[in-house]
Amino acid sequence: MSDARRFDDLPERTKDFLSNLRDDEIDTLNDGIRLVGAIRTVGTFMKWVIVGLIGILAGFVMVGESIAKIAAWMRG
Repeated sequence: MSDARRFDDLPERTKDFLSNLRDDEIDTLNDGIRLVGAIRTVGTFMKWVIVGLIGILAGFVMVGESIAKIAAWMRG
């Protein structure tokens, strides 16, 4: 598609917005897009850290219960 016809399908409001952007506003939008990507990456990482910590906690509880059962069995 040619550059001249690339924005023909956009709504008029969007065309006005894009055509009135200044260079510093374009830089700000680019920074914002990178920021959102970084936040999503950190959010995904934190989600898996929390899931991992919950798994470790559940594992410790299960090991503790097993040790208590074995100790009770040994006293028997």
